[in-house]
Amino acid sequence: MRRFSFLLLLVAACSSAAEHADQRATPAKADAPTPVAQAAGSVSVDKKADSVSPDRAGVEHRPATDSTAPAVIRALYVNRWASQSKRRMAKLIATADSTEINAFVIDMKDEFGLNYKSANPVFARNAGHASVANVASLLDTLRAHEIVPIARLVVFKDSVTAREHPEWTIRREDGSIWRDKKGIAWVNPYHRELWEYNIGVAEELVKMGFAEIQFDYIRFPEPYPSLPKQVFPGSDSLSKPDCLAAYLKEAKTRLNKLGVRSTADIFGLVTTVGGPLEVGQDWEKISPYVDVVLPMVYPSHYPHGSFGIAVPNADPYKVITTAIKRARERDKKLGITEPEHIRPWLQAFTLGKPAYGAEQLKAEKQAVYDSGYDGWVMWNPGSIYDVYTPGLEKTLVSRKKPN
Repeated sequence: MRRFSFLLLLVAACSSAAEHADQRATPAKADAPTPVAQAAGSVSVDKKADSVSPDRAGVEHRPATDSTAPAVIRALYVNRWASQSKRRMAKLIATADSTEINAFVIDMKDEFGLNYKSANPVFARNAGHASVANVASLLDTLRAHEIVPIARLVVFKDSVTAREHPEWTIRREDGSIWRDKKGIAWVNPYHRELWEYNIGVAEELVKMGFAEIQFDYIRFPEPYPSLPKQVFPGSDSLSKPDCLAAYLKEAKTRLNKLGVRSTADIFGLVTTVGGPLEVGQDWEKISPYVDVVLPMVYPSHYPHGSFGIAVPNADPYKVITTAIKRARERDKKLGITEPEHIRPWLQAFTLGKPAYGAEQLKAEKQAVYDSGYDGWVMWNPGSIYDVYTPGLEKTLVSRKKPN
């Protein structure tokens, strides 16, 4: 199969906000969300309901306190610092209480290490030195507000673990540690002890009360020609896409036994490129081994002219419908028919013109619904959503087009 050069697909753009680069930010003063009128004929779902209620599309919405997370997730990303701030969490929870938002994707293992105190001394060794959240208190609060807690885990871009376990890193041809353009060491995706660590952390978080695990940085680093060649000890001629697929298959098997979904973030380009990217992401290899795949279809990260659109950032509806409909087609060919198997990340940040706000969010959401799905997650690196809340509905309502 042809391998597509990541560099020819504007890797510089995709490795900025699209890869969920963390940015520290101070939240602005909250504005009261303005509910959007419900469409005629739609059926709303009470997030605080005591029982399961099927919507017009046959989707079951369960209260977040149920052991099973709801099929439809509409979530906000919550970074490490927001999750540790009572003031910022109160603001985010107020948004969820008054809108369709029913879940938070929370950094529990990011580029700074673990965002919780692990009871496992082996895991704790890799924790890093950043402050950590009071997870028990956090989960109790979310449970009280019936907000689904989803744990985000950064996997292969892990400089903390690379420092603690240099034997787990990607190497150069001379045997020294390979580093990216920022001087950051990456861990080797082929290393099985690394798999055990990350899946073990996921299992521990599930036992603490998280309802879903979301793996991020499920990829290899970019092989820039200006950098030394990457060497992967233990690869045994296994391809990059097959390596990622094997990891995700193992994670899904183990997490499903605990009754939770195993999901993964991927580049938006993967939905439309007909082969593996050089970082190893390939739709046909990844999609079968996750319960939900989350493509980062941020319009600002597509090259000018993509899909025949002069400025993709100015046409979020067309970009996202094109990307998600293609992903749906590929899933059907794989025999994957779960109604919410694709849950895209939506752009809730500004990168270039036009500036993004409530109107752009509405267009992004409509694109998801018109592509046949109900769920999505909003990404803002600072976890600040004030300008987008007027684009949120008051209640969670099924909007997807029947297929």
